[in-house]
Amino acid sequence: MNIDIILDQIFLLPEHSKSVLKNLISEVEFPKDSIIIKAGKVERTIYFIKKGIVRAFVPQENQDLTFWFGKEGDVVLPMKSYVDNHQNYENIQLLEDCVLYQLKIDDLRQLFETDINIANWGRKLAEKELVKTEELFISRQFRTASQRYEELLTKQPEIIQRVQLGYIASYLGITQVSLSRIRSEI
Repeated sequence: MNIDIILDQIFLLPEHSKSVLKNLISEVEFPKDSIIIKAGKVERTIYFIKKGIVRAFVPQENQDLTFWFGKEGDVVLPMKSYVDNHQNYENIQLLEDCVLYQLKIDDLRQLFETDINIANWGRKLAEKELVKTEELFISRQFRTASQRYEELLTKQPEIIQRVQLGYIASYLGITQVSLSRIRSEI
């Protein structure tokens, strides 16, 4: 996905501001299974997914807990580092070979001080991520695993096709056996 489309999905910037922002963004490639954001670290980079799919997970004693998937056009934002310059609690793992756009958080913060349009873009980025988090929380609290699976089928069908069932089961908060049962019922 083109960086212009990704940036515009967040907030429409005047061309000059967008050009300044794009000058700080570079394209990088990582192989499948790379961990690009690590729990317990203050992360310095935001990523935008050009090509590929990723998952966010928290390491647990017996099994990792997957709580988010990102695909083309999505932002990989270490929120605690972005907002408060604190250590993250999540890992981000690439589930496919990925092409990403990267932006250094410190460079973005400097632009916030000099360009109100980019500062507003950064605010909208945080707001949109907050809404996604709220939707995820509400889904986890008030929907059954079957309802969450159906929602995933409806809103992100490519996840079902591109992500292994173990990660999907973890995301839904169920075992693979339960996921198989849900899939056979649908």
